[in-house]
Amino acid sequence: MATELGKALAQEGHKVHFITYSQPSRLDFLNENLFYHEVDFRSYPLFEYPPYELALASKMVSVAMNEKLDLLHVHYAIPHASAAYMAKQILKTHGISMPVVTTLHGTDITLVGKDASYEPVVTFSINQSDGVTAVSEDLRKETYEHFKITNEIEVIPNFIDLEKFKKQKKDHFKKAICPNNEVLVVHTSNFRKVKRIGDVIKVFYNIHKEIPAKLLMIGDGPERVPAEQQCRELGIVDDVRFLGKLEAVEEVLSVADLFLMPSEKESFGLAALEAMACEVPVISSNTGGIPELNIQGVTGFLSNIGDVEEMSKNALYILDKAHLPKFKENALKRAKEFDISRILPLYEAYYQKVMDKAAANISV
Repeated sequence: MATELGKALAQEGHKVHFITYSQPSRLDFLNENLFYHEVDFRSYPLFEYPPYELALASKMVSVAMNEKLDLLHVHYAIPHASAAYMAKQILKTHGISMPVVTTLHGTDITLVGKDASYEPVVTFSINQSDGVTAVSEDLRKETYEHFKITNEIEVIPNFIDLEKFKKQKKDHFKKAICPNNEVLVVHTSNFRKVKRIGDVIKVFYNIHKEIPAKLLMIGDGPERVPAEQQCRELGIVDDVRFLGKLEAVEEVLSVADLFLMPSEKESFGLAALEAMACEVPVISSNTGGIPELNIQGVTGFLSNIGDVEEMSKNALYILDKAHLPKFKENALKRAKEFDISRILPLYEAYYQKVMDKAAANISV
């Protein structure tokens, strides 16, 4: 998301400098306003692990001074916000005031942030940021619940590029996967326990018992092998394909009829938004920020975590030929509300607000 945001800002005429330890995979085009700076962190004989945060802060200082940056926008509280705070203090000694915006995406709060050993750093980094955004109202609420945050957190949701994620003519692909006009169900994730991959297989098994269906599993991770074994035990292995990691997910989504997201936790549900942009309705859990995206009975259905039976029932309802076209239409309509052309101005306005506030503090 950070990469897509930077690219969109560059296309609007802003100069955007990416500071990371490796070039983002989606930073794949040339633009006169886009720049990339690699953080070089070498091994040190004294340390088992290289001090990345120090190297990152130093690189932030260097880029800010040499490129005359107006603002630092960091993603995730750990380690980027804390590194940005250090960089900000160093820049002050050079007479440079550098406002910092921190965006919370979820993992920093829901997983890493709750580790007691990180809590002081997370809290301090968020409170010392000049601006803080969260990708969903649920994440904003959870941050306030778990940390003593005094800063105001503004919700700016994730977005989708509808020029990239849209239904494409891939009839030959659909025919190859579903030669007998089976319905096509898709799931994509990093196959961690939180994604409840076993529930994906169970829901598909229940669908498969009622109507001819195929399942495509996109992604990879620790839960893949157990899921493959589960398919063998249920006797559906011939109708489930594990495709591994794919870059052009939109091509698969273009031929899908239903997207499954039974996750235990999602701060937003970006994969579901990508599916909806390709006119694919969603069966999901009702956790985290998903209800802010998936509208019950309109773009899909939401169920309690682990309620496989209800998810299966709702899936079959959507897949009924009398219902599916309307759900597909509604999914796209909802996705358009999160088009990058609508969200980008929110970031631009927020940047300006933070810079104006920082400038006012200096004058005082």
